[in-house]
Amino acid sequence: MPYRRLPNTDIARLRALKIAYVKGKELPPFKLAYSQATFTKVQAFLPQFEHALMVHKSAFNTQVNKSKEYLMALKKAKLYISHFIQVINMAIVRGDMASSVLTFYGLADYENRVPLLNTEADVIKWGDAIIAGELDRTKRGMTAVTNPSIALVKVRYELFKDSYNFQKTLQKNNARTHLDLTKLRDNADELVAKIWDEVEGTYRELPDDLRRERAKEYGLIYVFRKNELRGVSVLQPALEESVA
Repeated sequence: MPYRRLPNTDIARLRALKIAYVKGKELPPFKLAYSQATFTKVQAFLPQFEHALMVHKSAFNTQVNKSKEYLMALKKAKLYISHFIQVINMAIVRGDMASSVLTFYGLADYENRVPLLNTEADVIKWGDAIIAGELDRTKRGMTAVTNPSIALVKVRYELFKDSYNFQKTLQKNNARTHLDLTKLRDNADELVAKIWDEVEGTYRELPDDLRRERAKEYGLIYVFRKNELRGVSVLQPALEESVA
């Protein structure tokens, strides 16, 4: 005997509710296979659930699309910060700059090395440090680092920071809309189950095959178990042979 399987995705929940809603609009109450009271609940809940699903999908897609721009901004910021530090280190190796300049940037413990820039926090830490350090150093009359200049580094770093803050806002929006949608899922599941229970109750006196066919018109989904599928596959050739 195939069993009834309730929707397990938001799209499937929405589809089930829409099918029930259309039936409720098309048929008079005395022909509808579920109660008018339940139909009234569907009318009230469906727009709310559909709107929550649409808003969450939009927030998710916006975050995904903007993440490409964000990752590019992050990559560029890392590159400029890393190159700036490398230029300082090479100048020290050549003797063009004293190793003591590293203290301006908080790099005294990283002589001839570039600190890790694996995370956003690392990029923010060292971006702030080298920009502030270079400003302090040049104010003291020392020659500015070039190729890249701190102005170019700052441009790339600020583009990254803007993108980073925007991405955090998008993540919060996505999380909020997901939470709103999650709160409605239990209501959707309860409503779908109630509709399907009432539909099956209406057709309970019909033979099993006919009952399922009528119920399917209201969106009910029936699934065969594996052993039942094997039985169907064994019987099918015999049925085709008898018809021939």
